[in-house]
Amino acid sequence: MKVVLTGARGFLGWHTRLRMHALTTHEVIPVGRDEWQGLPALVADADAIIHIAGVNRADSDDEVREGNRSLATDLATAITRSGRPLRVVYANSTQAGNGTPYGSGKEEAASILDRATEAAGGTLVDVHLPNIFGEHGRPRYNSFVATFVHAVITGEEVTINDNQVGLLHVQDAAQALLDGLTGEAAEIHPEPEAHGVQEVWDLLQEFHATYVPTGEIPDLSSKFRIDLFNTYRSALFPEHYPIQLVPHADPRGAFVETVRCRGGEGQTSFSTTVPGITRGEHYHLSKIERFAVIRGKGTMELRKMFTDEVITFEAEGDSPAAVDMPVGWVHNITNTGDEVLFTQFWSHELFRPEAPDTFPEPVRPQE
Repeated sequence: MKVVLTGARGFLGWHTRLRMHALTTHEVIPVGRDEWQGLPALVADADAIIHIAGVNRADSDDEVREGNRSLATDLATAITRSGRPLRVVYANSTQAGNGTPYGSGKEEAASILDRATEAAGGTLVDVHLPNIFGEHGRPRYNSFVATFVHAVITGEEVTINDNQVGLLHVQDAAQALLDGLTGEAAEIHPEPEAHGVQEVWDLLQEFHATYVPTGEIPDLSSKFRIDLFNTYRSALFPEHYPIQLVPHADPRGAFVETVRCRGGEGQTSFSTTVPGITRGEHYHLSKIERFAVIRGKGTMELRKMFTDEVITFEAEGDSPAAVDMPVGWVHNITNTGDEVLFTQFWSHELFRPEAPDTFPEPVRPQE
């Protein structure tokens, strides 16, 4: 189906678009600030809408409340003008109706969309999302987790009120919105996982203590640890990379430790690549994958999905280096030398053919 996605360039919007690209055949029409004035024409040709655009924080309480109402009113007007029965999936919040400016704005936005959708013969699916966190969140805006990640990396002080907080990874939130496109429920309440605020801070400190100085992978024995580590390392990219590996040489030759992991699964593979050939050209939704060049000369290229900038890393076996590929970034490696390229690949999980978490996409799409 053709799906209009509002807020497509924001935190949740980017992750939802990424998941739709990976797991569905829907045609996605991304709508951000630049496309907002053309919303009526885009909605008129759509089969469904996922409405994520909203205002989390602003200079005043009125701006937060009215901002969410205004966005919903614009979309409701477009739905009414279309005169078509559309399925509208609304990224609401568990704070809706709690009396805060944000909660009131989200609740009122839901009512506005419900009236317009019902009048046109369509269906509104109200998805109540808890605190979400994940890769590329904005500090002091999207989540306290993003704020903590930034503070750990920069060495800033934080004030911690050690409450239990229900947390949901942003890809799980995106899946809840996708479920709304096809399910029968009028409301969806994804179940968050409760974690202490101090616990989150302590885990990030644990990651940072070893990953930055040595490249050591922390204990990844739970989904939350994996999600939080992916969130943390996304904020290190690209400045922290490549990771320089330390060769130990003696008269017999050289030894290089490429991966050290403190817990969880893990799978290592090895490839040879002849000159001029490229491997990779894919992205992942959660997989942690390390490329380590151990012989020859190679160029690694990465591009964040739905953007144009390509980031390049050069690597040579004489000075072994590794790059951990961030989630949602297309990546490849090309043999740019004159001899066979030897590359070691490590993933934090065993390869499962039924759920490979590997989605083909070129780093440099052809014009």
